[in-house]
Amino acid sequence: MPIYNKNKMIKALLTLSIASIFLVGCDDQKKKSPTIKVPVQSYKQIKVLKGAVLNEKGPVLEGELKVADSTGRVVASMRLDHSKKYRVEIPAGTTLPIVLTVKPKGSSEKLRAVVISSAVSSYDISPLTTKIANRAKELGGYTYANMVMAADSTVGVPDANKTSTGFRGDPTKQYGGWH
Repeated sequence: MPIYNKNKMIKALLTLSIASIFLVGCDDQKKKSPTIKVPVQSYKQIKVLKGAVLNEKGPVLEGELKVADSTGRVVASMRLDHSKKYRVEIPAGTTLPIVLTVKPKGSSEKLRAVVISSAVSSYDISPLTTKIANRAKELGGYTYANMVMAADSTVGVPDANKTSTGFRGDPTKQYGGWH
């Protein structure tokens, strides 16, 4: 192939690359709307939610737990009394999402978890669930799509564990033995 044709090809590829960068840049300016649509869910009968409450220091053994519906109305509450475990009954007809908020005794912090699925009944409440809830609220509210995006942007999980970082156990057995 003559040098002139090679230069022409390189010039065309370079022009195409630059144009694609501008097109991608312009596309990022568009407001992206979540494509996840989930029908409104509610509890058909009394639902028992349970789990554990933890903060940065460990288990929260005393505090008040309140459950609020999407309008902010408190639908259930309970006190943690020398146990990190909670169990609370949600009335039939309560529409999701609901927010579980715990104010540990002697602390100004509030821990949160958001319930978006009527199928799940076990929810731990921790600083991580609080970060996810806060991020979803910043994104526009406690919708299914916002909760998914908030969890994805808050939790740093690799696509695949291709290293031994975080592996607990015998390293000779992690990938079927030494390779």
